[in-house]
Amino acid sequence: FRNKLITGGSRIRAIESYDYRPSYPAEPEDGSAVNGVFSLLTDCYSPTCTRDKLCYSIACPRRLEQQSRLNLTPNGGLKRVLSRSSSKEKKDQRLWITSVPKEISEALPDKEKKRQEVIFELIYTEKDFVNDLKYLNDKWITPIRNLDLLPESRREAFIDRVFYNIKDVYAVNSKLGEALLKRQQAYTIIPEVGDIFLEHVVNFSPFVLYGANQIEAKYEFEQEKNSNSAFNKFVEETERRPESRKLELNGYLTKPTTRLGRYPLLLEAVLKYTPDDNPDKNVIPQVISIIKDFLQKVNLESGKCENAFNLRQINKNLQWKSESMELNLLAKDRQLIMKGPLKKKGTSSEHSDLYVFVFDHVLLLTREKKGKGGEGYKVHKRPIPLELLSLSTMEEPVIKNSRRTSSLIPHRSALHAALDSKSGYPIVFNHIGRHGNSFTLYATTHAGRKNWMDKIQKQIQALKNKADAWKLLPVSERYFSASNKVNCSSTYDDGRRLVIGTDAGVYVGKRMGQFVKIIPRERVSQVDVLEDERILLVLAEKQLLAYGLEALDPNDPNSPSKRAKKLGSSVSFFKTGVCQSRTLVGIVKNSSNALDQSSTIKTLEPVEQDGSKKNKHSLRTMLRGGNTELFKLYKDFYIPRETNSLHFLRNTLCVGCSKGFELIDLSNLNTQDLLDFSDPTLDFVHKKDENLKPLAIYRIGSGDTFTFLLCYEEFSFYVDKTGRRARNGWIIHWEGVPTFCALSLPYVIAFDPSFIEIRHVETGDLVQIIQGNNIRCLYHVVNQPGAIHVVMMDEEGDYQTIAQLCRESQIASIIGKDDVEEDELPPYSSATIVEEDEEGTCTPEDEKGPLLDEDEDESGSYSPMEGSYHPSGLSRTVHRLTLDFGDGFELGSNSPDSPQSFQEILDIGSGAVTHSGDSSSSLPLKDESDGRPTFI
Repeated sequence: FRNKLITGGSRIRAIESYDYRPSYPAEPEDGSAVNGVFSLLTDCYSPTCTRDKLCYSIACPRRLEQQSRLNLTPNGGLKRVLSRSSSKEKKDQRLWITSVPKEISEALPDKEKKRQEVIFELIYTEKDFVNDLKYLNDKWITPIRNLDLLPESRREAFIDRVFYNIKDVYAVNSKLGEALLKRQQAYTIIPEVGDIFLEHVVNFSPFVLYGANQIEAKYEFEQEKNSNSAFNKFVEETERRPESRKLELNGYLTKPTTRLGRYPLLLEAVLKYTPDDNPDKNVIPQVISIIKDFLQKVNLESGKCENAFNLRQINKNLQWKSESMELNLLAKDRQLIMKGPLKKKGTSSEHSDLYVFVFDHVLLLTREKKGKGGEGYKVHKRPIPLELLSLSTMEEPVIKNSRRTSSLIPHRSALHAALDSKSGYPIVFNHIGRHGNSFTLYATTHAGRKNWMDKIQKQIQALKNKADAWKLLPVSERYFSASNKVNCSSTYDDGRRLVIGTDAGVYVGKRMGQFVKIIPRERVSQVDVLEDERILLVLAEKQLLAYGLEALDPNDPNSPSKRAKKLGSSVSFFKTGVCQSRTLVGIVKNSSNALDQSSTIKTLEPVEQDGSKKNKHSLRTMLRGGNTELFKLYKDFYIPRETNSLHFLRNTLCVGCSKGFELIDLSNLNTQDLLDFSDPTLDFVHKKDENLKPLAIYRIGSGDTFTFLLCYEEFSFYVDKTGRRARNGWIIHWEGVPTFCALSLPYVIAFDPSFIEIRHVETGDLVQIIQGNNIRCLYHVVNQPGAIHVVMMDEEGDYQTIAQLCRESQIASIIGKDDVEEDELPPYSSATIVEEDEEGTCTPEDEKGPLLDEDEDESGSYSPMEGSYHPSGLSRTVHRLTLDFGDGFELGSNSPDSPQSFQEILDIGSGAVTHSGDSSSSLPLKDESDGRPTFI
């Protein structure tokens, strides 16, 4: 035993000198306390160790005894097994200086020696790389293809997914390696290598494809290894073989990508020691530039493929609580911006962790689930569109509270708690909309919080700045105060002029111009212009009034044309449109009795006028209280429900009421529900029948394949012309609570008081959110650019801003229309005419005879026509005309001895005007410039 002990003595001393350094308490004077363990006298800690079998541990106390029993030579350490790598390193002596005669190396300057060493490394590492690619083919691809490890039908597909185009990479680099070896064999001192690389580097495109596929390759390999025991055994055996050099397969699969990244480093080192007169001085930078371009492509394509791969995995592993929602994670341009854990309440318990995904369009909160079935993500909260999200922070980190609470919002008292090492860094998420609320999540570090907030806010801004986004083009800013509520709007003169209805009256004006009150009526809730019929409709204090378009003249507020014809009282709202080829005005009167939810609907048709003359005298007579009727009753009917919207379809009137949409045939007044109650796919509508508020119906498509897009307060979906569900599975769930829906193909637009929600009618995808304060839609014409008017409060809350909602690409044409109007079209009543008799006395307005005949266009705006224009209605002698065109100049009389002739008057008033006859009161006038008649 002593001999055995002495044999192992050196090892024991080594152990004592290294392991037993810690100090121990002073030994008691009696020396009875234990102060150490003599391990050679103890049993082995391994339960499988026996006296008759050599233990695996070299530190086994029984090891000397076991070696003696088995007649083995004592060995105090591990025996080194030389791998293929180490043996080749020893054999090759991988230094250039050892591969050439000493007299050659000593004759070179140090800079050239270093250059040759780098070139030598460049060549032998290229040789190793090519050998590694050959190893993959011989030891992995060929056995997988030939052995019964996978079903034969899957083998080639598996090889293609895991090894992809590795053979293409081998084909390129084997040629490069051969060329480098030939150069090395031809020269002891290699003069240049740049020319070889320049020849072959242009063929490096297989590296890009291979690098992009790496994440897919590794995933497929791991999946097969975990699910196929035979393949797993093959992998373990192959990776333990000496040829593998103790590298796993994943290590070899990454070699092409790492090799491409190593080329610039080696070539830059060669360039560093290359003299200026060497050709490599110019060629190598070109090679490096080409390789770096390939590296950028690899990074770009790898990023795309990794992003697509991650999205597929997330989409597959999402677990919804109830009904799943379509996030379109597999869409072509979808991106995963960021992912990671955040604390729900600032506690340290794992169950409070949320795994958060930030996509390019939504924020998704999940709980990460790991188990035997693989990982999964249980959706914790409805996805939040980024454009409905805003972030903020608290002034200081919040102490994590270990007590469980159901609230996502931290207690305010915690804001002022003392900080400690367990503090969390809060991010306050403010979500607006139907499902909106505020909640707080916690990052573990300040830098982590900053990273989350920076990336989310950057993506929110990117969504706002995307190409051809919808914009709000201002119409009026800081003119209508908050106390004068803007309720409605309309347009005339081909959309160039606007009519605005407010609580204080009706205003007219142009975009970003001055607005003038023309009708002082209180609480105007609706206005509309029937331009062909030359009628202005105004709903004020529940009275529906009709005016002639002369009422839009801002220069004559006291004109008789301001007098109105009352069409109805107690009117809830009205709607104009075309149905059965008739222009109709639908007037709705909802019952004021809360117990009687019913409506009376009356449709009026404008009285048909002589199309050639428009019968302006009749219109004037009617407005002054005559007996001429402007409208005639077309149909009236009763609905036992409250009506909130009217929609004129091609042949029927669609009524939106508390029951939903109902169709009324105006020919016979037959009524039927729009939806087919026998369609089971519409059960989700029937279940909420009495709680749904219909907003709008739009016809999408043409011919026999058209469908109807039904917009409710909660959702929107398609039905066919029979009322059955079309496009099953297609549905929009509004993020807000819209009060109105507009259509501008290919988009449907919902107006919530806090934001405008724009979606694509084909996919239902959320395209854009535009936030605001107290948003309302004033006016809408389907599919007409710029024909959506919006009002909202400004940031201070003092004024209302009116704007046109349009796409960015439409702004130039909308502004251009205004510019054309300024230059080419005379405004209504552009000249104010004051007549004087011979004594200079002005003739009162109500005593004047008609200045124009019945062909007159009373608005002052004329349409181009053929031939001369002869206003023959000047039936009295006018001695002096004062025409104010805005500059305040006067024109002389029309007497022969006047210093200004009538011809000069015409020349001043209308640049290229000719006339025939003398200075009589009947003047044939024609504007020669564009054929448009001009009247002064």
